[in-house]
Amino acid sequence: MSTQTPGRPKVGRRTLVIALAVVAVLLVAALAGTEAYARHQISRCISGQFEQEMGSSIDVSFGPKPMLITYLDGKVGSVNIESQDNKFGPAQGMVVHANFEDIELVDRGRGGATIGSSDAEVTWDNEGIRQTLSTMVSGVSSSAATELITLDVLGGLAQLQVQPMVRNGNVEVETKSAQLLGIGLPTDLVQGIVETFTQSLQSYPLGLRAHQVQVTDDGVIVQLEGGRTTLESTGARDSAELAC
Repeated sequence: MSTQTPGRPKVGRRTLVIALAVVAVLLVAALAGTEAYARHQISRCISGQFEQEMGSSIDVSFGPKPMLITYLDGKVGSVNIESQDNKFGPAQGMVVHANFEDIELVDRGRGGATIGSSDAEVTWDNEGIRQTLSTMVSGVSSSAATELITLDVLGGLAQLQVQPMVRNGNVEVETKSAQLLGIGLPTDLVQGIVETFTQSLQSYPLGLRAHQVQVTDDGVIVQLEGGRTTLESTGARDSAELAC
């Protein structure tokens, strides 16, 4: 009678390779799913905070850094923001393209965040300017050649020409011409228009300040820069681990 124990079945090389491949695919899928979830949650968190500051809905995109690492260290490399129809101060119809660097989340975003530096481009077209000043002007045109913006007042019977320029981080609007048939326009009217125009170009969030303004044939473009500042929390609380 044989007392030999049957040998263990050998695992084929092909079977092992298939098993390892399946494990690798499952790991990649799990990491991808977790990364997608983290990106969604952090995006929602930061979007809410930026929307609270900017006063309009925004589209947020992140740099190449994986959000899983951000979840662990609380640091976001960079955030790019696209926003339409912003209303800074009295202004209407501003379009903003902004970039924020070196963002550090506080309590995974629940306590807001700090921003290391930022820059932005604000485009304000002639139609947006007209809508903002609608109770005082009936038409707006601009010229890149003269760097002047012409505002039609008193039903188009008179024109007020202004020029925006940057001084000490603020955009100021200077009156260049204000006449009706060679006669000066009422001071109160001119002052009201210029003040509203100026306020519209000075009300920016998150410590952003102007360093350049350009008059184009379509309106105004303002370049902004910002240093270290705080991004306030929305105050929302969620039991989910990654939520704000």
